[in-house]
Amino acid sequence: MVEGKKEEPKQQRGRKGAPSGATSIVRIAGRDVDGSLNIERSLGRVKGIGSNMAHALSFVIETKLGIPKATASGELSDEQISRIEAVVKDPVSNGIPQYMINRNKDMETGKSLHLVSNDLIFNTRQDVSRDVANGTWRGFRHQYGQKVRGQHTRSTGRTGVTVGVTKKKEMKPGGPAAKAAGPAKKEEQAEKKAEKK
Repeated sequence: MVEGKKEEPKQQRGRKGAPSGATSIVRIAGRDVDGSLNIERSLGRVKGIGSNMAHALSFVIETKLGIPKATASGELSDEQISRIEAVVKDPVSNGIPQYMINRNKDMETGKSLHLVSNDLIFNTRQDVSRDVANGTWRGFRHQYGQKVRGQHTRSTGRTGVTVGVTKKKEMKPGGPAAKAAGPAKKEEQAEKKAEKK
């Protein structure tokens, strides 16, 4: 260090290159998300939003709300986060196609919804318990912990004590199984040999 010159302080940067003004953890749609992630990746961390849905939502957020996709979620204001949550709760009215939502024609309301986080967990649990109570085949399979969607169960999905696969022994003439059969079996075999001669 040269005398007379002081080092200028470097800009403080948080984890993974997020600016220091950003919050380290942000709550979006009931989920705590790393503030250094951009909007698309932050939305992808929420239960009920997959990668395709997160990409579509980030595009809508950029075009309709004017928030760039590359913005770190920690830099968002409370008002911007509430606007993003409004888009997440009702994606169809904001331009997301109907086929991308996760609950078409809800059984109780008849509406097409997109559920996320705790709402999704609760409704899935309700669906399973309704199937069990109605005694449907799916409910039966859920109740006994078996595969629900028609998969094979002989080789996969085994639980509990491991049991090996046993095969039947082949019957060989003169082998141990033939000896155990007794004298009656030997007489029959002797008669067959005599007929062949």
